[in-house]
Amino acid sequence: MTTPIRTLLFDFDGTLLDTNELIIQTFQAVLDEHFAGRYAREDILHFIGPSLEQTFTSIAPDRVEELTDKYRVLNKLMHDELVEEYDGVTETLRLLKAQGMKMAIVSTKRNATIRHGLDLMGVSDVFEEIISLDDVENPKPHPEPIHLALERLGASAQESLMIGDNSHDIEGGKNAGVRTAGVAWSIKGEDFLSGLGPDYMLQHISDLLQLTKEAAR
Repeated sequence: MTTPIRTLLFDFDGTLLDTNELIIQTFQAVLDEHFAGRYAREDILHFIGPSLEQTFTSIAPDRVEELTDKYRVLNKLMHDELVEEYDGVTETLRLLKAQGMKMAIVSTKRNATIRHGLDLMGVSDVFEEIISLDDVENPKPHPEPIHLALERLGASAQESLMIGDNSHDIEGGKNAGVRTAGVAWSIKGEDFLSGLGPDYMLQHISDLLQLTKEAAR
């Protein structure tokens, strides 16, 4: 019998909050200024998911700090105008909380940025832990952030599910020994995520309500 799912670990950007347009426009502004004509919109899709350090190291390893600082300033200025909650997220998170689920955010973003997004959505009280880039040496897909979340929640890998929209989430979950769920609303597409072999594919966030019940049988 499969161990019931009692712990849910969520990526944030592109999973709970639609920040895709914000991320794309921020990268486009920074890259157009410093690398005019080199990066089209479709190229930037590859930068959604990894940490800023990982992305800018791949672009210009000698300018990571400069480009990261520029990105963060612009991102903060445009944030509230360009983000929106995915359908049903707030309601579903509250129902899962009422069912007694342990829940945490595991993200490659900084803590302050995540908390600001949660405040916008009105769900800051739902999550017991937030594991951000500030908390770890090695971001996803390294297992460190997920292991830290489990440790802080007092949860086992066997009872836990990592939910996300990107390869880093699925690979990170597998590396940490937890079950994984991709989200079909990923900007990279359901087929992309399916190719990574997640245990589940969510068509809507509310699928988690049935999934956690079925896993308990």
